[in-house]
Amino acid sequence: MHLSEITHPNQLHGLSVRQLQQIARQIRDKHLQTVAVNGGHLGPGLGVVELTLGLYQTLDLDRDKVIWDVGHQAYPHKLLTGRYDHFHTLRQKDGVAGYLKRCENKFDHFGAGHASTSISAALGMALARDLKGEKFKAVAVIGDGALTGGMALEAINHAGHLPKTNLLVVLNDNDMSISRNVGAIPRYLNKMRLSQPVQFIKDNLEEQFKQIPFVGESLSPELGRIKEGMKRLAVPKVGAVFEELGFTYIGPVDGHNLEELITTFQQAHQIPGPVLVHVVTVKGKGYEIAELDQVGYHAQSPFNVATGKAIPSSKPKPPAYAKVFSHTLVKLAEQNPKIIGITAAMATGTGLDKLQAKLPNQYIDVGIAEQHAITLAAGLATQGMRPIAAIYSTFLQRAYDQIIHDVCIQNLPVFFCLDRAGIVGSDGPTHQGMYDIAYLRCIPNMAIMAPKDEAELQRMVVTGVNHSGPIAMRYPRGNGYGVPLMEEGWEPLEIGKGEILRTGDHVLIVAYGTMVYPGMQAAEILSEHGIEATVINARFVKPLDTELILPLAKKIGRVITLEEGCIMGGFGSAIAEALLDADILVPVKRFGVPDVLVDHAEPNESKTELGLTSHQIAERVLEAFFKQQVSAVV
Repeated sequence: MHLSEITHPNQLHGLSVRQLQQIARQIRDKHLQTVAVNGGHLGPGLGVVELTLGLYQTLDLDRDKVIWDVGHQAYPHKLLTGRYDHFHTLRQKDGVAGYLKRCENKFDHFGAGHASTSISAALGMALARDLKGEKFKAVAVIGDGALTGGMALEAINHAGHLPKTNLLVVLNDNDMSISRNVGAIPRYLNKMRLSQPVQFIKDNLEEQFKQIPFVGESLSPELGRIKEGMKRLAVPKVGAVFEELGFTYIGPVDGHNLEELITTFQQAHQIPGPVLVHVVTVKGKGYEIAELDQVGYHAQSPFNVATGKAIPSSKPKPPAYAKVFSHTLVKLAEQNPKIIGITAAMATGTGLDKLQAKLPNQYIDVGIAEQHAITLAAGLATQGMRPIAAIYSTFLQRAYDQIIHDVCIQNLPVFFCLDRAGIVGSDGPTHQGMYDIAYLRCIPNMAIMAPKDEAELQRMVVTGVNHSGPIAMRYPRGNGYGVPLMEEGWEPLEIGKGEILRTGDHVLIVAYGTMVYPGMQAAEILSEHGIEATVINARFVKPLDTELILPLAKKIGRVITLEEGCIMGGFGSAIAEALLDADILVPVKRFGVPDVLVDHAEPNESKTELGLTSHQIAERVLEAFFKQQVSAVV
């Protein structure tokens, strides 16, 4: 059977190990070739091919439900569930999503772009199953990295206290820092511990001792210790923790041995209550380049399969915002030992790996634990340190309570650096940084800023480091504009002050962050039609520069706001509220992301669909305010 013939995972039933191995090779080839062209997550999916095949051969996927944590390890799942013919559209507009989506496929039982959610979701499904009297298996597949997230540990704690709720957790362990003690001895211990004779001895030990004349009743306090001692003899050290939490532990299992995986999963399905199968895999398995650089090949832009090298751009690109941020931060940290960079398992993505390499004592990685990261930062701030929490906009949402309670209520100087703010492209709705303006600006004591380009970002880094209270800076994914940069000597900005970039009497354009340059381009287009615009780079959404904006709004009488974020509660709302509070009743047209989810696509495709290109902005301004005077933009 060829992979292209598989449209339902139950077609794996009855296939031999040799046939499954052939399909495994086909999955890796299709995965590798597709990501090399489209970009996407590479290492995680390559590492779970056999795990997926072994698990799915032991399940009835018409009934049973598998919940994949995050989803970027689920590319093999997609290829086994009817998406082979469309897999070449991976992460492209209207194509196969890079993450699981319930609306995309009936086998995607739970969508997730943030880690550590699978056990909670699977437990919820298992509890619903039992309440409804249904019969199906609930399985959560979670990576060892995701276990650093508190939510996963909370779910394990809960599930372990439900001995009658059948739940299977598959721990995909591909972290080389965890001992890979696979082999004959662990297999033998598991085989012996889970065999019927050993289960009988363990379950009936107390009853047998009670039958000993004159002795049985007096041994009760010791029986528990004897039983626990037996269990520890049969369980590897890593499993003892899960056993103590109420799980039956099986493992470690070789995650690339199909025969062993199938046997193990068949055993696990027969055990009542919560069960954890510990599977050790190699991230990037089957592609040597990815195996040797598991961090670098976690995800990749388009690359040459033979060399592993990224396909070079046709023309040189300006530096990425994240690179400018990290370079500036390292320079400042070298001069100020109180600066501490904090990441939640995203050192490379945020650029903090440069700080780690240069000043390791001023760098902290907390794992996938954004809540802890923010309260840790608050604790550092109470002791006079200058914590910099560099976290993607979409991930900072997970720490909202800590931002309010632990930082802002106490007015502590924590600097939030929100990478990937705005439209991020091919990762889709779970990763779009749409909501940070709205969810941060309503919190007392918080200052919020966004640079128009990479040079202004440098000044904002200095501004944030020196600020005496909570402050956030949002900046986009991708490259800057190529404006001149300084190596040092950056001057901080005055908090809450914007700047005028262009003057005109017909319309006021107030732009924020990434929309400043499109606003300037729209003003140029409007000028060609005889419409002159004043353009303001707001810099800050909070505090807003009302001294600059309000008089101009009143004088000009037409206001346009531009932002790359949700319109509801966002930057445009802040401008409208300020005008209303000042009794300035002028028409306001807000440009941004409406109340919709932005799906996966190239950022420029999404911006065109949302009407956020400079030509679209100019056309909509003409239509809204000047349709009697000029023709539409062509």
